[in-house]
Amino acid sequence: MATITLEKLPPGSSGTITSILGDSVIRRRLMEMGVLPGSELTLIKWAPLGDPAECSIRGYKLSLRRAEAALITVEPKLRK
Repeated sequence: MATITLEKLPPGSSGTITSILGDSVIRRRLMEMGVLPGSELTLIKWAPLGDPAECSIRGYKLSLRRAEAALITVEPKLRK
């Protein structure tokens, strides 16, 4: 299945993180927050003005800016 960036994932959808792009400082920071390849992530919603996004990952809620979401590639789960 094709991968997309988290920024393009529709609210309420889930996916599996496949990679984290960007420089090593940003990748390390995201990984320290639990954003790891192979982890399942659900995009809950975007804030009313479009930034940040609220995500659920590894049992907790995480807010990510749109620029950070654009660096995270996910393989979307098919809805049933």
